[in-house]
Amino acid sequence: MIASGILLATATLALSGCGVVVLYKTPEYPYSGRPVPPSKMLERVLVAYSATGTSGGLEILDGLRNLRGNVQNTTKTFFISGYSEAQPISILNFPEQTTGYVLSYNDGALTDINYSKEAAGGTVTNFGPQASSAAASPLGLAFAGTAQQAGQLVFFTGGVTYYLNLPGVNKVVINPGYSVVLAMVQNSNTLYRIVKLPATPNPVLPPGYVDCEPLLLPAYCVVPVAGKYDRPVNVNFSVDGSTAYVLNSGPENGGTTASVAFLDTSALNIDSVPTVDPLNPSAPSPMSTLTGPTGPVANPILIPGGVTASNSDGTYLYLAGQQLQTSGPYKGLFAGNLTTVNLTTYAASAPVSISDGTHTKLLFADNNSLWIAASNCANGVRAATAAAELASQGFTDQAGNYNCLTMTTTGTSTPPATIIPAVVQSNVSSVTPVVVPNANTNQNQYYYGSATGLCWVQNYYKVFTGYGGQVHAFYTGPNPNPIVETQQEDANGGTPGSEIDNINFTVQGTVFDVAYMDAETNAAD
Repeated sequence: MIASGILLATATLALSGCGVVVLYKTPEYPYSGRPVPPSKMLERVLVAYSATGTSGGLEILDGLRNLRGNVQNTTKTFFISGYSEAQPISILNFPEQTTGYVLSYNDGALTDINYSKEAAGGTVTNFGPQASSAAASPLGLAFAGTAQQAGQLVFFTGGVTYYLNLPGVNKVVINPGYSVVLAMVQNSNTLYRIVKLPATPNPVLPPGYVDCEPLLLPAYCVVPVAGKYDRPVNVNFSVDGSTAYVLNSGPENGGTTASVAFLDTSALNIDSVPTVDPLNPSAPSPMSTLTGPTGPVANPILIPGGVTASNSDGTYLYLAGQQLQTSGPYKGLFAGNLTTVNLTTYAASAPVSISDGTHTKLLFADNNSLWIAASNCANGVRAATAAAELASQGFTDQAGNYNCLTMTTTGTSTPPATIIPAVVQSNVSSVTPVVVPNANTNQNQYYYGSATGLCWVQNYYKVFTGYGGQVHAFYTGPNPNPIVETQQEDANGGTPGSEIDNINFTVQGTVFDVAYMDAETNAAD
């Protein structure tokens, strides 16, 4: 009788009076004409991980249901087939093109990932061991990367790889329209760009060039960009693409003054070959002319709070970085800050305290939230504050929370910021400690570690992270339309910044990066 009951229940689950019950319902016309992938999941989070340091892979999670397998539990895990790089440190995510590119640190391979087939398409190009940065145009027309060991800026386009000598290069960017390719050098005050020479039998090398390749018949050159910079570490682009925001990290990387420089992208066009040495004072300046309500505004704009990462919503430019403490009990340490620049008045706000550490990514999400990821956060003012508070009063407040993820809000010049998770250390009986919800394998109860990956599962009120080497997910707020599988969880845990139990989507290995494969636009990740 028991066996018959089980069979009957199984048959009831599988069949109904109207036919087969479909657990994964897929629309007749998926978003933007995208095909239904082999996993049948339509809200996928891609996770890049290393299993042993010598082997790794790309795992696919169900970002809608917070699972690593399917609902039926017949498939325990999903992976990108054909991918096995050891240290996949970075995902270049292009959901509009249903494509991604993954950079492997150990050998510098940049691998094409077909999101529709959930399969690796092969190595696009190779930048050499210990490649720290890679960039791609959305349509796959060009790729750039840093071959740090060889001291080369590697540029791949039209099926040809160009190795441009640029010692110390450690960061590259390509704008979405593939008209600008920029490079930065470690501990340098010079910004560089790639230019394309006219196709002639005897090309004229541009004045001030660093290198042109190929040697016998040069096609591309790397040249400095006119202007004064202070330890530039990254470049982002305005919503309309007309402006490049150069992030001058200043003191955070041994320089003098932190600032953001506004450059006209038309002056950086890859087809615009300089006729004057860019380092000559008479060279044309790419600096934008900024005008506020009361007249001209100095460009670059000073950012005393520091800047290494940014994002813009078209109204504000949000800047995250660290400020060197030059006096007081924490002299010599760095403190993390968020600064906003009004893109109409060009006024910079007072800095707002956020996580310490090297800030690498700012991401917009639901509920007008802004999420900021940083690395190596336990060596700054917040960690020193925690030690001082424990010594003096036996417990910490949020000023002594030195975790690496910050949640704040958009639309205001001085938004409040919350360090995630909101832990409290205590060694006194009168204060109950608040520990991290889901400790990593090191079992640290108060510090997750570096936030190396960050993505937003659009319209589902949550972000996924690579946090301390594991996947952690957090609510941006309560989901007004939760699906059946997570309805109770969403209702109980939808407080902004609260963590989703990750027991069903942890990954076996060390997580480097995450990406939302099914985002509506490339700008969402």
